[in-house]
Amino acid sequence: MAKPKVAFFDLSCCEGCQLQLANMGETLLDVLGLVDVVEFREVMSEKWAETYDVAFVEGSVTDAHAEERLKKIRERAKVLVAFGACAATGGVNGMKNSFDLEEIGKYVYGADYKSFPTAKTRPLHQVVKVDYTINNCPAYIPELVEVLKHILKGMPYAVPDHPVCVECKFNENVCMYERGVTCMGPVTRAGCNSWCVNNNNVCYGCRGMVSNPRENAAKDVMAKYKITPAMIAAKMDMYNKCREGKE
Repeated sequence: MAKPKVAFFDLSCCEGCQLQLANMGETLLDVLGLVDVVEFREVMSEKWAETYDVAFVEGSVTDAHAEERLKKIRERAKVLVAFGACAATGGVNGMKNSFDLEEIGKYVYGADYKSFPTAKTRPLHQVVKVDYTINNCPAYIPELVEVLKHILKGMPYAVPDHPVCVECKFNENVCMYERGVTCMGPVTRAGCNSWCVNNNNVCYGCRGMVSNPRENAAKDVMAKYKITPAMIAAKMDMYNKCREGKE
């Protein structure tokens, strides 16, 4: 039986999620034994395939060229995967949506800004149909492997919809609030095994918001540690400015 043809693409991003894949070590050998990688610019010479069984797309849509390219990838792929925070939620690229795009262009490119047309940042699912989503910045390798297993089995994968705090408790971490810093764990989707907090950093909300956050409990935490709603909103917008229903 022929191996499924898999391709990796990047739009507006740092390519860190693809680098995570390249750094999988021995696990990468297991993955390569299951699939035929036909396009992956970051790690192999340029190749091209007419169609793909699975296309992983990293990065967000930030201009007309990216939108056109994404639609062409979607046409050629049986399965399309939003790969990482930029693809899933718009990522840090979405922060420009808070500003006038012309002013942003002038600030970055100066007098030549019109040579670099831009548009409001959008995650992939706001442009094309997405079949699977891998959140996180960068992608969390165990989740990447889990999603790939589901794809190869033809099974759906649901991003966990409980907060990172649950995983933090299982990992017996000291709460970042108790350490005097603000953490987005209470309102951020789990699935990363509280990766950042395990390594003495705060959760920045890169996995997107849980669909039904415990608002009353969050208000209690905010009141206890004297945190304003504006502070929480500003921190969450670092990765989630593009979420549905928000300008």
